[in-house]
Amino acid sequence: MKIFAENLLALRKARKLTRQVVADAVRISSKSYERYEKDERDPSLPVLCILADFYGVTLDQLAGRAPLPENPDKGV
Repeated sequence: MKIFAENLLALRKARKLTRQVVADAVRISSKSYERYEKDERDPSLPVLCILADFYGVTLDQLAGRAPLPENPDKGV
């Protein structure tokens, strides 16, 4: 899911967060989160939901089925 990885990276960068901050917030390891951003691993459905809530976007937006918000630092 290359677009998913790109969207995760874009959302994190727009908010000027580190991988560690996001990983801690969603209760996963920093290495797992890094693998999601590098398209080396796909998260489980519960983690996907937590990530969408954390970033204030929908699952469709994370997956690239809908555009990310105009101002991704503001959420939906």
